[in-house]
Amino acid sequence: QVHLVESGGGLVQAGGSLRLSCATSGRTFSSRAMGWFRQAPGKEREFVASISWSGGNTDYADSVKGRFTISRDNAKNTLYLQMNSLKPEDTAVYYCAAARSRYGSRRTWEYDYWGQGTQVTVSS
Repeated sequence: QVHLVESGGGLVQAGGSLRLSCATSGRTFSSRAMGWFRQAPGKEREFVASISWSGGNTDYADSVKGRFTISRDNAKNTLYLQMNSLKPEDTAVYYCAAARSRYGSRRTWEYDYWGQGTQVTVSS
C-alpha cells in the first residue's frame, strides 16, 4: 500500500512559480516510477510529467516542457514538481501518482495509487 499526500498548491499570478511536493508512505516508493497529472474543471485528467524509479528518466507533456521540472528524493520518499512561468491555462487540481512499474507512463491506468490533489490557480 502506498499513501500519497500533495502540498504546495495555491494562488499565483501569471509568470510566477510554485513547487508542489508529494509525500509518500510505504516501502515501495523507490522502486516505482512516479507521475504528476492535472485536471481542470470540465476536462479529463491529463498527464503532466513522469519520472523513473531512479530519477534517470523523465518525460513531460509538450504544454509544460521547459517550464516544469519533476524530481524525486528517494531518501525522503518525496516527489516534487517545480513549476515556473505559470500560465492561466495551468490552473487545475494537480495529482501525484505511483506507477505499477519502474518506468513512467503517460497513461493514467498505469498508475495504481493517487493522492487527493492540490489546487493550483494562476491568475492573469
